Amino acid sequence: MKRATAEIIREYGPFEHIDQVAGVTYDGKHVWFASGDRVNALDPDSGEIVGSIEVPAHAGSAFDGQHLYQLADERIQKVDPKTSRVLSTIPSPAGGGSGLAWAEGSLWVGQHRARKIHQVDPETGAILRTIDSNRFVTGVTWSDGELWHATWEGDESELRRIDPETGEVLERLDMPAGANVSGLEADGGDRFYCGGGKVGIVRAVRRPRRG
Repeated sequence: MKRATAEIIREYGPFEHIDQVAGVTYDGKHVWFASGDRVNALDPDSGEIVGSIEVPAHAGSAFDGQHLYQLADERIQKVDPKTSRVLSTIPSPAGGGSGLAWAEGSLWVGQHRARKIHQVDPETGAILRTIDSNRFVTGVTWSDGELWHATWEGDESELRRIDPETGEVLERLDMPAGANVSGLEADGGDRFYCGGGKVGIVRAVRRPRRG
């Protein structure tokens, strides 16, 4: 197993009237992050919030190339970012979740204290399969065929690359003490975006290079 210290590239925030950051996703241009009663669009170049959608947003966020998905307690909402309308909802696994990602036509839902990641049908909410972790699961993301999830126990957080078939930990990036991770999203390039939880910031972390 590879292990290294996470390299924080940049921090965004704190932001006015935002005291927590939950889920994080990326639409190719903006970083969207959940902050309780809304999802906010962050310009990663300027560091400014350039828009928001008022929708319950208590945990993970995801983007499928067209729509946003937002966890809110016992349900997952499908949101049109152009109109801000909630188009549909499905039940979240076991009545809740923490992280949320989109990959391979499915939603991937992290469950914090249950230490699980569920592959979920985005139309029905049916659980297609489950991956077990040995740590609390917060954010979840796929990048170039790699499954990563964040952990947060006590005052310690890690980013972990795991085998999607077995759950075996293949790589770990240790976050600095106090730099906890609530949401996690890869940008398809050289960085992860990490929700900072109750400190209300978003961190960009360098993604390990391959080859």
